[in-house]
Amino acid sequence: MKVLHVDINHPLIIEQFNELGFENDEDYTGTKAEIETKIPEYDGLIIRSRFSIDAEFLDKATNLKFIGRLGAGLENIDVRYAKAKDIFLAAAPEGNRNAVGEHTLGMLLSLFNKLNSADEEVRNGKWDREGNRGVELEGKVVGIVGYGNMGKAFAKKLKGFDVDEVICYDIEGGVEDENARQVGIMELHQRTDVLSLHVPQTERTIGMVNTEFINKFHNPFWILNTARGKCIKTTDLVAALKDEKVLGAGLDVLEYEKSSFEDMFTDKKLPEAFQYLIDAKNVLLTPHVAGWTVESKIKLAQTVVDKIKAKFC
Repeated sequence: MKVLHVDINHPLIIEQFNELGFENDEDYTGTKAEIETKIPEYDGLIIRSRFSIDAEFLDKATNLKFIGRLGAGLENIDVRYAKAKDIFLAAAPEGNRNAVGEHTLGMLLSLFNKLNSADEEVRNGKWDREGNRGVELEGKVVGIVGYGNMGKAFAKKLKGFDVDEVICYDIEGGVEDENARQVGIMELHQRTDVLSLHVPQTERTIGMVNTEFINKFHNPFWILNTARGKCIKTTDLVAALKDEKVLGAGLDVLEYEKSSFEDMFTDKKLPEAFQYLIDAKNVLLTPHVAGWTVESKIKLAQTVVDKIKAKFC
C-alpha cells in the first residue's frame, strides 16, 4: 500500500502504517490541483479538511482503495461516488466524541454561570455579584438533536447533574439508551430548556435552526452547537437572541467558516450578525475546537489506523 498524507496528524498514524508495511508520502502544502496530478500513484489518502474530495478528484485517483479522514464527518468527501468506486471510507467520530461531550458541557456551564463575562469584568476592575448571578442545570430538560457518537457522549456527561430529563431527537429510530429517551419533534419543541446540536452537515441539516424552527419551542431556551456551523442560520439566531426566545448560545462552529475549518470567513467582510454575537454577553464562541484536544489527536489517528488495518490487513 502506498499512502499519501495531505494533512498533518499525530505521528502514530505514519509510524503504525510503516509497521504494516505501507509506504508513506507527505505533502502538506501542495494545492489540490498538484495533488490530483500524483494521486493515481496512491492506494490510500489521509486527510482532515484541507480540500474537498469530489467526483473529479476521485476519477483521477484510479488506484485509490481507501480514504482516512481524521475527523467525525465525511461532508468534504463525495461519499456516494467514492462508495460507487469501492473506496473504503474511514472517519473517526469515536476518536473525538469524548472531547466534544466535555466541551459542550463546559460551554453550557460557562453560559449558565456567566463565567466568560464575569472573568472579563473582574479583570477590568468591575465587581458585580448580582449582575453575574447564574442559573442551575438541575431541573432542566436537555434536548439533543442528533444522537450518534457526539450526542451520546454529551448525554453521558450530564449524568449526575440532576437534570429533569435528557431527551433526544434523531431521524433514525431506536437510538435511545440509558442516558437519553428518544422523542418526536413535537415533544422536543414542547419540553426543551437546553438544545444541543450533534448532527452532520447534510442537505437536511443546513439551515435547520431558523426562525420557523426556533418559534416552535414552547419555552425560551439555550442553544449549543458543536456540530457544523451551517446548521444554524445566524441572522435568525440573532433575531431570537434579541427577542429572548433564545436565552444564550454556545457556538463552537459558525456559519461563516471556510469549508477547510482552518479560517473563519470565505471573504474579508465581517457579517453584521457575527458582530452581534461578538458583542453579546450571553454568547460564548470557540474556534471549532470541541473535538480538538491533546488526547483526541491521538484517538483520531488510532481510530483511522485500526479501521484501515481491520479492512486491509
